Amino acid sequence: MIRGIIITVLSIGVVSTTYWGYKEHQEKNAILINAENNYQRAFHDLTFQIDQLHDQIGTTLAMNSKESLTPGLTEAWRITSQALNDVGQLPLTLMPFDKTEEFLSNIGEFCYRTAVRDLSKDPLSEEEYVQLNELYENAKEIQDELRQVQNTVLNENLRWMDVELALAESNTQETNSIIDGFQAVEKNVEGYSENNFGVTMTSLQNQKKGFENLKGSLIDEKQAKEVVKKFVKDVNSNDMEVTESGEGSDFPFYSITINNQEDGQEIYVDITKQGGHPIYVLNNREVDQKKLSLNEGANKALDFLKRHSFKSFDLFESSQYDNVGVFSFVKKEGEVRIYPEAVRIKVALDNGEVVGFSAKDYLSAQKDRNISKPTIQSDEARKAVNSNLDIQEERLGVIMNDIGEEILCYEFLGTMSSDTFRIYINAENGREEKVERLKGAEQLF
Repeated sequence: MIRGIIITVLSIGVVSTTYWGYKEHQEKNAILINAENNYQRAFHDLTFQIDQLHDQIGTTLAMNSKESLTPGLTEAWRITSQALNDVGQLPLTLMPFDKTEEFLSNIGEFCYRTAVRDLSKDPLSEEEYVQLNELYENAKEIQDELRQVQNTVLNENLRWMDVELALAESNTQETNSIIDGFQAVEKNVEGYSENNFGVTMTSLQNQKKGFENLKGSLIDEKQAKEVVKKFVKDVNSNDMEVTESGEGSDFPFYSITINNQEDGQEIYVDITKQGGHPIYVLNNREVDQKKLSLNEGANKALDFLKRHSFKSFDLFESSQYDNVGVFSFVKKEGEVRIYPEAVRIKVALDNGEVVGFSAKDYLSAQKDRNISKPTIQSDEARKAVNSNLDIQEERLGVIMNDIGEEILCYEFLGTMSSDTFRIYINAENGREEKVERLKGAEQLF
């Protein structure tokens, strides 16, 4: 009797396990098929967009009137944006593909910069036509390489999931046709001279070069630990693990992991090798019930900046997520805000502790500036603001425009209906450079 019961229970267990395994297998296959379909769609969309880009640039070269050129260049800019989006959906995070992304970004910046200006007064120059023709030839080479990859994928029924596996297994000796094809694309793009883009270098490139303005001598690991002890309270060197950045990084830095033995917290800090400047600080501790207001949190953040020699900073934005306050501060020179030099701080509203810090924008944009006086007066700049806007505040500020250039603007803060906006008017020519709608409190559901 007992033996029969045991056999029955075991049989039920075997059947249940088999069914569970079958269902798990089915679900796993469904996920893999969905991922494969997304990869295939993104790749074929990318190939199509590059075809379209090549044709659009060629068509634009044949245009002459402003009425045709502006929409033509705008369309080329739109296509590059879609192509960049498709690249971002492919499993290429483990394979460097930044040159191709940078090339597409540069084409977009060139087309956008040219399209937004008044071509009737400032038509395309001979040099710009030469640059556009070079972009046309470069796009043709990328188009040919991608078509070869596409042909191989279709003829050999290759799977993108195999690409992801091959990229993850860096020690594998097997070749992969898709990886080889994309490496060929990347190698060709690497040969395109940055000078093709003249003065239209992208903000992405400017960010990479920004750390060249860092001041101070190189520090070693021991000195990096000392910087951390000054920047993060109640830690000691024995709790720190230091890792150096790799050769491919845009700038050399130390990554320090702090394992606090007392409370089990982990804190991560990145510090530049040159000058020992903190880039990031992240404390992943759980934040308890809120006890401080957002305004009190902002004061804690400002005190933190002052204690660590970040002087002349204005609070620019503040928001709250759960029990954490997030604050953005910008550098101020005289009465002018320097918006590219921004610092962001997260404050735990249970006890006012700084649990997050980012100074990358500040370190990237930091440099000596010669800020000229406005060419137009404030009253004239106000005329460029929508008359329906009720202006509450006004100041001067240096901002980055859409093509990565720093420009001096009048900043107007105003309301219209129940919304609040920031309007930036170029202080040299009175042009409306940017309009930002400020976010209100999020509705809870």
